[in-house]
Amino acid sequence: MVLSALSSDPAIHRIFWRIFKMETSQLLEMEKESLLAAYSRPDIVFTHGHGVYLYDSEGKKYLDFTAGIAVNALGHCDPGAVRVLQEQAQKLWHCSNLFYTEPPILLAGRLTETTFADKVFFANSGAEAVEGAIKLARKWGHEIKGEECHEIIAMQNSFHGRTMGALSLTGQNKFWQGYDPMLPGIRFAEFNHLDSVSRLVNKGKTCAIIVEPIQGEGGVYVAEKSFLQGLRRLCDENDCLLILDEIQCGMGRSGRFCCYEWYDIEPDIMVMAKPLAGGLPLSALLVTQDVADHIKPGQHGSTFGGGPLTTAVADYVVGRITDPAFLQHVAAMGEHLLKSLQLLQDELPAIKEVRGQGLIVGVELTVPAKKVIEACAEFGLLLCRAGDHVLRFLPPLIVDKKQIEEAVEILEDAIRECLVPTGEN
Repeated sequence: MVLSALSSDPAIHRIFWRIFKMETSQLLEMEKESLLAAYSRPDIVFTHGHGVYLYDSEGKKYLDFTAGIAVNALGHCDPGAVRVLQEQAQKLWHCSNLFYTEPPILLAGRLTETTFADKVFFANSGAEAVEGAIKLARKWGHEIKGEECHEIIAMQNSFHGRTMGALSLTGQNKFWQGYDPMLPGIRFAEFNHLDSVSRLVNKGKTCAIIVEPIQGEGGVYVAEKSFLQGLRRLCDENDCLLILDEIQCGMGRSGRFCCYEWYDIEPDIMVMAKPLAGGLPLSALLVTQDVADHIKPGQHGSTFGGGPLTTAVADYVVGRITDPAFLQHVAAMGEHLLKSLQLLQDELPAIKEVRGQGLIVGVELTVPAKKVIEACAEFGLLLCRAGDHVLRFLPPLIVDKKQIEEAVEILEDAIRECLVPTGEN
């Protein structure tokens, strides 16, 4: 009864927190003493969430349009996911990949039935899946074309993760600072510029081309259809692999289960992560049989990857997202969000451009994005950045029109406040 009331009544939650928990200030002080300063965060401590909303330790309610950076596709504490998690937690959490368990087999089957892939490998994060993609691409290249075939072409302005291999593929120098040298054999082409890629392809040395269909961290730039189709053609003509990074733009966020479906192509390798298990750590490396044939037992692995707990929840999540009615909802809400923001752009010159697809949308500003995000948080809306001047909208895929309209209204208020000269508020 207490927990039920706590989750539904912010006032009761606030009282409970102050009586039985540490003050927010105490927690923040403890954080400074004990956690590595790897993140820049506002002084907010979230305690629980429901649907598209989060609640902080003071009982304040926020409309969450970050979704854990595209992770919480079904929102916070989806009842079905909670039920599956509880049921599996009472059966088996971890067994190691030395033995078979049922949930990862069922999930792999669902993913191969739904996508281009013939085989699936499970890991724990998007970066780990990208590391696996690098290994498989190079292994394929060595065995098909020889030891010289190890180069990978990536895109400028891309983002693939923060582990060393994934970081080496990330075409933003700011993420490299202090970690040089990067992995050798990586070459960078211009996104949405096919000739730029073509000039870098070496049939004897290039084993793969990697690209995000929608660059998320890089500013929410959508690949042109002719560009991705051209990459597919380049790979076919030069006998190399096409790797798609759908960690952020996949799993229904574009309005289709896989973003590549919009382009009438199929990759050889694809990486998925963020929303795959609804907030639990899980990623998937999806490959064709041709690629899979070049990996033997013992040549790749992950202690925790594809455990029964995470894969059981993921099977439920994938089942929900692949429902045609669900995807139709995402597409409709994405169109509504884009149009609403474009209308706001007509009113506010501070909005330079609105771009995106489905429920991944970028709003480029003439003012610093950080300032607007801080103002939005004060008004109860959570957004994240995609560069110094780009707001990134990543709401849970269950968002409705009313919530989108609420978010756009808050954004308007926040931008107008940020445009008021200091001292005039």
